[in-house]
Amino acid sequence: MSHRDARGRHHAVRRMAFLLLSGLALAAGATDAALAQSVSAARTVAGDPHAPFVTEASQRFGIPEHWIVAVKRAESAGDVRAISSAGALGLMQVMPDTWAALRVRYGLGRDPYDPRDNILAGAAYLREMFDRYRTIPAMLGAYNAGPGRYDEYVQTGRALPAETRAYIALLAPQLGATSPSSAPSVAPPPPPDWREAPLFVVRSADVRSATSPSENARSSDSRSSVAARAPDTAEDSNAAIVVARSDGGTPR
Repeated sequence: MSHRDARGRHHAVRRMAFLLLSGLALAAGATDAALAQSVSAARTVAGDPHAPFVTEASQRFGIPEHWIVAVKRAESAGDVRAISSAGALGLMQVMPDTWAALRVRYGLGRDPYDPRDNILAGAAYLREMFDRYRTIPAMLGAYNAGPGRYDEYVQTGRALPAETRAYIALLAPQLGATSPSSAPSVAPPPPPDWREAPLFVVRSADVRSATSPSENARSSDSRSSVAARAPDTAEDSNAAIVVARSDGGTPR
């Protein structure tokens, strides 16, 4: 064998070895990348196993996913079986009476600790409170302390519990709003309701007398509260519906 042939064969062997090693390196790199992606995906699922339920609740009730995630984290830190000292239940810490009403209203299951149903209930309640009060801090205050307690704060100025104030201060910036001022802001009155307007059906000769109806002609039933309406600080007026008989008798 000539010296030139030996050098050529040696060069070919080295080239084949280089190509083989390069292929192994590329294959190993691809395997590592795929493995890293799998691990990352597994960590994501393990980090928030309730993500599909959060997405479903967000789409169903029209509120951002990060609202639900932030409230869930603050309420229970992800503990499915969490129970507060006040008796609030599950991931979103829904009170038993509230859960019972929401379960019927939205067709949820019987188990308040079920992650999906609990998240749906909490998201539904957040949406109801937002529709009622129209601001994020007020929504959070009512969610944490209850709408009755928040109405009292709005109407009388009685300070919210320290826990609720801290709750609002923590979550409102995360949800995209600032905390409320120390003085309560009175919600705007509800739009006029035709059921509250006086209604008189009288003869033309009785127009003057009909402008000053007697007290016993007013309805004694107060207007029922509407859950999705902002609170009104003024007293609810009674509806006056008076129908005068053609014979001039007592209004019915």
